Amino acid sequence: MPDRQTETLEGAVNIVSPGAYAVSDAAGDFEGGGHGLYFRDTRHLSRFVLTFDGKRPVARECETQGTSARFPLDVPGSRLNVVRRRRLGQGLVEEVEIHNSAVEPAEVRLSFEFAADFEDVFVVRGYARGVERRERREEVREGILHYAYRRGGFSRGTEVRVFSEGVAPVAERNGISMNLRLGAGETRTVYVSVKLEEGGREVRLKERTALYAGAPKLETEWEALRMSWARSVEDLESLTFDAGGGLLVPAAGAPWFMALFGRDSLITAYGAMILSPEPAKNVLRALARHQATKRDDFTDAEPGKILHELRRGELAFFGESPETPYYGTADATPLFLILLDEVHRWTADAEFVREMEPAARRALAWILEHSDKVNGYVAYHIRSTAGLENQSWKDSGDSMLFRDGARAEGPIAPVEVQGYIYDALLRTARLAKSAWGDEELAAELRERAANLKDRFDGNFWMEDRGYYALALDGEGQKVDSITSNPGHLLWSGIVPEERARTVADRLMSGALFGGWGIRTMAAGEGGYDPDSYHNGSVWPHDNAIIAHGLRRYGFLREAERLTAALLDAAPHFGYRFPELFAGYSREEAPEPVEYPTSCSPQAWAAAATPLLVRAVLGLEPNRCAGSISMNPDSRGSRSQ
Repeated sequence: MPDRQTETLEGAVNIVSPGAYAVSDAAGDFEGGGHGLYFRDTRHLSRFVLTFDGKRPVARECETQGTSARFPLDVPGSRLNVVRRRRLGQGLVEEVEIHNSAVEPAEVRLSFEFAADFEDVFVVRGYARGVERRERREEVREGILHYAYRRGGFSRGTEVRVFSEGVAPVAERNGISMNLRLGAGETRTVYVSVKLEEGGREVRLKERTALYAGAPKLETEWEALRMSWARSVEDLESLTFDAGGGLLVPAAGAPWFMALFGRDSLITAYGAMILSPEPAKNVLRALARHQATKRDDFTDAEPGKILHELRRGELAFFGESPETPYYGTADATPLFLILLDEVHRWTADAEFVREMEPAARRALAWILEHSDKVNGYVAYHIRSTAGLENQSWKDSGDSMLFRDGARAEGPIAPVEVQGYIYDALLRTARLAKSAWGDEELAAELRERAANLKDRFDGNFWMEDRGYYALALDGEGQKVDSITSNPGHLLWSGIVPEERARTVADRLMSGALFGGWGIRTMAAGEGGYDPDSYHNGSVWPHDNAIIAHGLRRYGFLREAERLTAALLDAAPHFGYRFPELFAGYSREEAPEPVEYPTSCSPQAWAAAATPLLVRAVLGLEPNRCAGSISMNPDSRGSRSQ
């Protein structure tokens, strides 16, 4: 499995739709690397290059909006001005508008170069292919190119058509061209249509969904907040895809994570709860469908475990990669239970909770019976030959470091996962009593939660550092780096009252809080690097969870300060929070520094803004269904 932090494309333009997505350069071309048009983890178009008399247009600043993009271009040595307008939905549709600004007519040969390699997204990202490719065909018809690929029961197809009124296109191997004559001041439009096929049938995709059509409107004079809110809703809508059977859920992010992910979809749905509870219901149903039923070491599965990642490409189809689905995550299963209770709190939909009861009980059984343990704490231990070394939200290979920079050896019990377990036990106890009528289970889970809280503080608190350890390693040693992870403990409620102020102060100290947000690792630690993926960078979703936790313990001023810092950064990213950005302080960098391989758009980053608003305004559901309370000046709370 490719290393997650090295997989995105610097300078790429991503547009996404409910299903397909496109990755191009600033001129709209697909040319090499990871560029292309993708659907269900297969690259349907690997080359798409526009030329005029053999010359490549020069890009001006492009614009993206959800499922569409606009690429203004200039043609060297001519008075032609060109705009490519691209839209995803039923495949890809593009309009190439050409304007002759000269005072005399112009003749030009417009050409498109095409290729379709039907490569699996993992191979594009660097995963070694172990099996020789099978039948690949290219057919040239009048004005149309058709590409097809088949290997056993796996087949994909792409049809490309180019047309313009009154002009006959010429299709030949690897391209379609046409001769255009434009009068002085004349504008002409050339159309490109790309259709996708799967299993011999044309794919029918929605251009947009309506999951967030009823999202609240935010009115504020704070431009950064207003624009970030609007961009969040737009991105969450465009990242939505059909996970099967009409269940519309958030994909994790573009360009490489347009698929069902457990942790990502659960945190995204939680963050977006004030926009709509429907995505959360869909996520829970989709994940329950794929809940593990047995142990399988290749996929790191155990009974009751919630998946990490599900792919639909060729490698997964033939079982050559473990994402069939892959279960290498220690936190998705407790997050599943947390989100289920959150849905009940916001909707009072007891029927839905009863529908989810079997899956919830299996998830509970994984936590209590089937998960790996370190000193009695839920841990992860890689068994798959192609799995993730680290299986918490910081899942890069170097994310579990001691204060001197040495790597921790597994199995590993991450600190925040214990908080999630505590929260999941209490929340499931509430559901057992209120929705399932199981008082005995409710009492047992409350007792287990209380015991966990008592043990946890003694095993994870570092007296010499005045803070919680990042994790326990395979020998039960405290992985003693100072990181953002303990901020999630405030969100979960496992921190004793007498520790809360100390934790909050450490989170907002200069070593962790650099002015643009809280870093994943504190400056001065042995592994600290502001340009790293998980050891000093700033992640908006991480900060939003921490802000919600600060609010829960009554630290409203700190939550507001953290929110303001993130929103100060937002305009520098076009009001779209990226997956992460570099962890330089405001003193070191007057503007937030882009992380070059950050996903954008990215689902839980998009959900950060509504979660920040919820934290600062104190938006929580009342006990009566359909009612929300707002307590901007009081301590946050969570009914258990």
